[in-house]
Amino acid sequence: MNVKSIWEKLVNWELWPFKLRYLAITPVWIWYCLRSGSVWFFSSSNPTITFGGFEGEGKKEMYEQLPKDLYPKTIYIQPGEPKEILLKKLTDHGFTYPFCVKPDVGMKGLLFRKVDQEKALLYYHQNMQVEYIIQDLVLYPLEISVFYYRYPNQKKGVITGFIQKELMEVIGDGKSKIIELIQAHPKAKYRLEEMRIKHADNLEMVLPKGERFFLTYAANLNRGARFVNLKHEIDEDLHLIFDELSLNTNFYYGRYDIKCKSIEDLKQGKNFVILEFNGSGAEPNHVYNMGYSLFQAYKEILMHWKVLFRISRYNHRNGTPYWSFLKGWKFLQQSKKHFEILEEWDTKILI
Repeated sequence: MNVKSIWEKLVNWELWPFKLRYLAITPVWIWYCLRSGSVWFFSSSNPTITFGGFEGEGKKEMYEQLPKDLYPKTIYIQPGEPKEILLKKLTDHGFTYPFCVKPDVGMKGLLFRKVDQEKALLYYHQNMQVEYIIQDLVLYPLEISVFYYRYPNQKKGVITGFIQKELMEVIGDGKSKIIELIQAHPKAKYRLEEMRIKHADNLEMVLPKGERFFLTYAANLNRGARFVNLKHEIDEDLHLIFDELSLNTNFYYGRYDIKCKSIEDLKQGKNFVILEFNGSGAEPNHVYNMGYSLFQAYKEILMHWKVLFRISRYNHRNGTPYWSFLKGWKFLQQSKKHFEILEEWDTKILI
């Protein structure tokens, strides 16, 4: 990495490591732990999701709370299942290529892959170390995130963030190789090692002028997605959609990741699917790519933490216990091992 890139990472807080970004406001989180008398005060925030959705929750428990038409067709695959059983599941559930695969318990887009043929699926399956899901590839053009919270004693909630997520891509100019386009990309240039591994077969290819080449199919910040602010689209119709979802699932705090045909259709409650919802561990990702200063981002994050604390305390006082220290500690250790496996194999399973 050259001096210019190093300087850009130093002055742009959004490029800092996660722990460094949150270091200055960590004492506030500790204060909430002390006030509640529990290190895991957030575990009561969303009673129907493991650990309040802080970390390590599976997609299956989310989907079981939703009407089937609101999430993509999904099947669950255990590592090591015989090839014949895997392929029979595909047939029985009517899957056709392409579709996507990803860990049931995942994060940061790790091991999310688009699968175009049987050979690629079998390669993925043979190398996968944890339970994963096969899921319809949703073709709606827009991927959006909605950050929502609702106090349990109220019928109406608040949408604090509404963004559109655009996949990280390069566009050909007819003369540059893909590796050169990556090196010039404002985000991909910081992920050269990852890009070299994942696109090893295409790096020397000259991309025709105007042709798009997706560098990742996971539309999240950790995979280089670009966020577009849709705050101006937040209105009563949008609130009604998420109030209804929250009332049906007892989901009080977190972020919905959704694909939809259009914003207007979403507001009318049609032509959208929920990819997942993230609970108490979800970042208010609308602070990124929006021109926030570090101080403004801290102000927004701290507001969300305050809401999380109040929701968790209310649920605790009304019958949802905080996790014990030992239970939470063991769960986090298990999650840590799980995510270490994902990070290791994300660089090895090259499809």
